[in-house]
Amino acid sequence: MNFKKLLIAIFVLISTTINASESIDLYVDSAHFDDGDKIPYVFTPSKIMPPKYILIMMPGGNGTMGIQKNEDGTPFFNGKSNFLIASRSLLSDNDIAAISIDRGRSLSRMRAVVADVKSKYPQVKIYIAGTSLSTIETIYQSENMDGEVAGFIHTSSVSSIGGLDTGKSKSRNLIVIHKYDGCRVTPPSSGMENHEKYGTDLIVMEGGFNEADVCGPVSHHGYYGIRDEATQKIRDWIKK
Repeated sequence: MNFKKLLIAIFVLISTTINASESIDLYVDSAHFDDGDKIPYVFTPSKIMPPKYILIMMPGGNGTMGIQKNEDGTPFFNGKSNFLIASRSLLSDNDIAAISIDRGRSLSRMRAVVADVKSKYPQVKIYIAGTSLSTIETIYQSENMDGEVAGFIHTSSVSSIGGLDTGKSKSRNLIVIHKYDGCRVTPPSSGMENHEKYGTDLIVMEGGFNEADVCGPVSHHGYYGIRDEATQKIRDWIKK
């Protein structure tokens, strides 16, 4: 092989490696309750391991993805059109890895996942994110797990976000809204109200498209058409 062909071969190998790292999802079941029951999740690694930050994400809607392991060891799960879950590769970069997990109100369940992450990456900063109906969980967790993780991210939040007092919080909090979110259960005015009353960090998005249900992912509610920009702003906030 001459030198030119060798360079081409190296370039192809590097490109293949980078592309694989952008799309890889791993099935993980090492988190468990005290009684031993496993808590499966999908891990999308950072492009450089170990990660500096891990973002634990819950989908909206019914919040159940039905995470299972295929015969080849890869994960099978639903809800891939949901804003956060669909954006897992956009949110994972050189520093950030993402975890996709069913939503749930159980604090012991989330603490078990956090403990599993910390056992593998002791120095990592952990953020918990929800979108739409799963912000019911992030609001509850931010009130009851304050100081246990680096922060909480509430995107397209339910109206009760307006009363979340973050003034004395040890963990950071971020609210993300679309100015023209038309979903009746996630009025953007509630996020603005919180920001004005408690000074919680706020990202206001505009643009994109409404092509279906205003409470679904293919709409302003799901940042459809502007997900690159929305996830970039979230990543930038995490790294501040």
